[in-house]
Amino acid sequence: MRLLIAGGGGFRVPLIYRALASGRFAGMVSELVLYDVDPARLQSVTAVLHSMPGGPGARVPVHATTNLPQALAGTGMVFAAIRPGGTAGRVADERVAQDLGLLGQETTGAGGISYALRTIPHMLNLARLMKEHCPEAWLVNFTNPAGMVTEALLPVMGRKVVGICDSAGGLVQRAARAAGAPLLEGRLDGVGYYGLNHLGWLYRLEYNGQDLLPRLLADPLALATFEEGRLFPQPFLAELGALPNEYLYYYYQRDAAREAMRAMARTRGETIHSQQEELYPRLAGAGADAFRLWEEARRSREEGYLAEARTQGGQRDESDLAGGGYERVALAAMRALSGAGDTQLILNTRNSPAPVPDTAANQTAARPATPGPAIPGLPADAVVEVPCTVAADGALPLPQQAPPEPQLGLLRQVKEVERLTVRAAVEGDREAALAAFAGHPLVDSEALAHALLGRYEREFPELRDLWRPGVR
Repeated sequence: MRLLIAGGGGFRVPLIYRALASGRFAGMVSELVLYDVDPARLQSVTAVLHSMPGGPGARVPVHATTNLPQALAGTGMVFAAIRPGGTAGRVADERVAQDLGLLGQETTGAGGISYALRTIPHMLNLARLMKEHCPEAWLVNFTNPAGMVTEALLPVMGRKVVGICDSAGGLVQRAARAAGAPLLEGRLDGVGYYGLNHLGWLYRLEYNGQDLLPRLLADPLALATFEEGRLFPQPFLAELGALPNEYLYYYYQRDAAREAMRAMARTRGETIHSQQEELYPRLAGAGADAFRLWEEARRSREEGYLAEARTQGGQRDESDLAGGGYERVALAAMRALSGAGDTQLILNTRNSPAPVPDTAANQTAARPATPGPAIPGLPADAVVEVPCTVAADGALPLPQQAPPEPQLGLLRQVKEVERLTVRAAVEGDREAALAAFAGHPLVDSEALAHALLGRYEREFPELRDLWRPGVR
């Protein structure tokens, strides 16, 4: 299979390449194509791949290009992880919000809306070119904000797109270890999780027919052994009856998160931008040392993840620093979609699958439809983040229990913000963009919405072009 990575100059591409040469993913890809708009970044990432340890048998042929139609021709799978505006764009996404006294985070709140408005048009262009040059290919979307981007892609790609994020699956794995509930590879039987991308809760964790989650939530020592268990006070978790995704720290501990960010010398985006500005030129000319330099930078980056929540000097767990979640989720999804056997993953997909035409081609691969929305109370056509069975005919969301009203209310509010953002980006509707900013629970102000959009438009001229007919 020919695999294309759109955003092939991205920092985490070597993780995908390393996984392709190991274990059950070895031999899955016959050619890896890296596409990026920045030839210098492609050169640097290619240098890392060439210097990566491993024998000749472990190598996957790599071709790098800045020509997207050429890259798409003959491709069976597209993995998308693009960042329009680069890390400098992330700096502005976060800094504009923070300068207005709001949370400055790249995917959550105001920064996430700005990021989506800039990114969705590029991803729609990719999807349309895929329909022209490789109409049978799957699009595996890791481009953030993954939920909103995937929802914007559905009208073009239909069932041929799935959205991926490793944070929900990582939460499940960490909680399972802490609870003493080993999970089988590729199975989520007994796991209950509902949410949107970067906004979800683990509410059930069964092992041998027993839900171990209540016992875990009542055990401060066990909770202290993993990231999400340390983010929130134990009495709060016990009363909530669920484990929140790490990004819910920005909602449940909003003031603490905002003040911790403001106290930092640099935003997270500024730190990463500075690191990459210094690193990428070195990688291109580092020869055999390129992989070592990249690995040192990767570990440093992981150490700083969610640092605003560790104000007492705590460190991330060694298992989290080692990496592995990002690429395992992506390649497990690709493997299942390519017909190598089904698996279960937490993905971003349509809440209730659209009916598939009953044709002879579909009859052999038909699977039972989900009985109603996977998350009761959310629209059937909304993109949600839930456990799914993934096979050659796509991702089938597994039914979840109805969220309690506080969680469901937050999900509905944020989903409406996401849909307004998608409408703004797809239709060029500036009023929808203002409504999205004003309606987000981390903004909640029409005055701030106008200030945010005005400042983002000054930072990103392409946003102003969105509202001009004939320019998009």
